[in-house]
Amino acid sequence: MSVGNRIQAMVKNLEGRLEEAVGALTGNQRLKAEGQMKQAQANAEHTKENLKDRAKRWIDRT
Repeated sequence: MSVGNRIQAMVKNLEGRLEEAVGALTGNQRLKAEGQMKQAQANAEHTKENLKDRAKRWIDRT
């Protein structure tokens, strides 16, 4: 588990939420979509880290 990667993903998720909210408030659809994209990327990064952790645990068991 890379704590640094998880922190980067959390920051990216927060940036995405902020961009999405600002885009929604201002009516800027591009900004809103970019925020949603950043959130999706952050979720993918979290999933990748979870899979790496599971693989490491499985290898350590065998």
